Amino acid sequence: MISNTYSPHVGGVARSVAAFASEYREAGNRVVVVAPEFDGMPEDEEDTIRVPAIQNFNGSDFSVRLPIPGLISSALEDFRPDIVHSHHPFLLGDTALLLSASQNAPLTFTHHTMYEQYTHYVPGDSPALQRFVVELSTGYANLCDMVFAPSESIAEVLRKRGVQSPIEIVPTGVRREALAEGDGDGFRAALNIPRDAFVVGHLGRLAPEKNMDFLSRSVVGFLKSNPNARFLLIGVGPSLEIVKGHFEKNRLAQRLHVAGILKGRELADAYRAMDVFAFASKSETQGMVLTEAMAQGVPVVAIDAPGVREVAVHERNGRLLARENTADFAAALSWVASLPPDKLNAMKRAARETAGTFSMGRTAALALSHYESLLTRKRRDRNAESGPWLSAMRLFEKEWDIWVNRAHAAGAALQDQQSSSSAGK
Repeated sequence: MISNTYSPHVGGVARSVAAFASEYREAGNRVVVVAPEFDGMPEDEEDTIRVPAIQNFNGSDFSVRLPIPGLISSALEDFRPDIVHSHHPFLLGDTALLLSASQNAPLTFTHHTMYEQYTHYVPGDSPALQRFVVELSTGYANLCDMVFAPSESIAEVLRKRGVQSPIEIVPTGVRREALAEGDGDGFRAALNIPRDAFVVGHLGRLAPEKNMDFLSRSVVGFLKSNPNARFLLIGVGPSLEIVKGHFEKNRLAQRLHVAGILKGRELADAYRAMDVFAFASKSETQGMVLTEAMAQGVPVVAIDAPGVREVAVHERNGRLLARENTADFAAALSWVASLPPDKLNAMKRAARETAGTFSMGRTAALALSHYESLLTRKRRDRNAESGPWLSAMRLFEKEWDIWVNRAHAAGAALQDQQSSSSAGK
């Protein structure tokens, strides 16, 4: 499992890698995770190789690995993987391609992220750069033996972009047992949230790609017309000050409760303290935090977007809004708050039922079955031979493929830039 983000980084990819690795190990498999160093990472990690990295790249909470030749191959001398699973199409993603070639092991790639919506973290962000990352990730997917899409809507996007590799739908599951119990009243008391308050909750990395500006303005609109309501925010990130600014401007700072990063039992307590989960991100590939909230019986209000529409069902387990409008979002929150007890309880039951279809054990078993199909296919492939000469040839070919993919992506981006420039004249 090779990823550019991992514990203690807070984010969907890091949590997904950790969850799948844990499930695979519990099923009796050996899993080695390769990831960059992060500040505050655990001292004793099971089968984890950390790669030296630049911390807090460009003011973000990401680490960017430093290229040190031979580091990973030497660390993996006693481990010959049957499967290599990449979680990013760049940086350590290239390492995954080369490791797969050198070990003659099938390569799986999970397309976790709509990468073009994260280019603001890179100096020189532009439409051309966005085109570059789309083309790069599409080309990368076509260099892999199988692609996991976290949702059907993302699988459809990948097909339209030109991904020819087999695509399977494998979402990250939710560990319902870890969220089955929670002390919502105790959590509210600790944060000075009244027991009878209506609590709008949100959990995630507080960053621009999560649409936090829109979300906070929408929640402010709801709170202004609902004096008994509060906003519970769980997470950290650069957009926190924007959220606080909206609340201070509207003199609602006392009704904003920021809990920071929570894990384990505290996270279960926080979900249980919510009455509705608010979500406005349009950059997701699946609604992972939505299924976690639903596991606690919390209905959701969200913007219709890829990865979200597979989880949120309009007026069954929450409200799904077709357009991004603050008044509509605030009205949807008011709709949930005004539901009579019998209808609200029915919605909570529906939320739990939805979460049940996304259990972690179920999704991990699905992923393992796809791994096995790749291995079966490899055993039937007469060309899947070993030996130092063939290994060297595979490495050379994969290096060439990487550079060809980069050149193609750069060419497409340059063509877009030139077209835009010509149109502007």
